[in-house]
Amino acid sequence: MKLIVAYIQPHKLNDVKQALMKAEVGKMSVTNALGCGAQQGYEESYLGIKFEVNLLKKLRLEIAVNNEFVDKTIEAIIAGAQTGQIGDGKIFVLELTECIRIRTKEKGNAAIG
Repeated sequence: MKLIVAYIQPHKLNDVKQALMKAEVGKMSVTNALGCGAQQGYEESYLGIKFEVNLLKKLRLEIAVNNEFVDKTIEAIIAGAQTGQIGDGKIFVLELTECIRIRTKEKGNAAIG
């Protein structure tokens, strides 16, 4: 079992969701996030005062999958999120030691579904 955490551009969410549906991965959590990477932000001016915006809006996706779905989930995220520009995002794959479905008390692969 793995937990896949991906940071993507907010406007790419629908594309990523469609790619995940084609890969038969339909369960995920999505959270608003702020962050910076290679983009390093940008400079704005308000009422003549310049300031740097270096925390940009991103979305954090969390998807728990059984081992046989890891590669197709990663490929789907890349297919939906990739623009070829700096700031497309990152994907992290973490070992998931346990998963428990609260309703049925199922554990492990059965709980992920």
